[in-house]
Amino acid sequence: MESTKLKRPKHKGSPKLFENPMLEKLTHTHISAPLIIFFVTSVALIYYGIFEKGFRTPEILAWFAGGLLFFTLIEYLAHRYLYHIPATTPRRQKISYTMHGVHHDYPKDKSRLAMPPVLSLIVASVLFIIYRAILGDYVFGFLAGFLVGYAGYLAVHYSVHAFKVPNNFLKILWHHHSIHHYREPDRAFGVSSPFWDHIFRTMPRQTPASDRTAVGKSIDDENMGKAHAH
Repeated sequence: MESTKLKRPKHKGSPKLFENPMLEKLTHTHISAPLIIFFVTSVALIYYGIFEKGFRTPEILAWFAGGLLFFTLIEYLAHRYLYHIPATTPRRQKISYTMHGVHHDYPKDKSRLAMPPVLSLIVASVLFIIYRAILGDYVFGFLAGFLVGYAGYLAVHYSVHAFKVPNNFLKILWHHHSIHHYREPDRAFGVSSPFWDHIFRTMPRQTPASDRTAVGKSIDDENMGKAHAH
């Protein structure tokens, strides 16, 4: 069962997810809030690791790179197995729709293209505790890379829905995510990069050139009406 309720996406409006006004408000966020929070947090972690813990810059940057790479794997796995969890029960259907299905139904709802900052900070705090227990002080480099990876993912995801497809090498990200939304929801799970789709063999199937998103178009406008057509 698909995680989305609608057969075709809506490109206007923002659905109500919670009756409680406070909870409903928390489901909306401006993209700048998490980007600022996580970039600033990452800089603070790197600073603390170098100037308070005494790490050499190359060493902490190596852990930073490790955290960044690890995030791309978590991004892929979460999108594939958590966000698209089979909605086999009403409870699962509700959870799946609230987490991700609503985005497939309303892909142009810009206020729901990022996890609310409060929830994101809670998750980041939990990750710090877990990574600190496993990595010790190396957490300052590793978590910084992980959070920058998350911020980068948010920036890419927002851009592919909010802006026109660029006429440069970055257009592959627009095309890749467009295929996931409008033709093959069981493939193309990578957003910030198709790397893990290559590794786990979930790259999109070959499609006719006439069906591919035209450069200079918004992926949502170009594909309006194509959802679930295949």
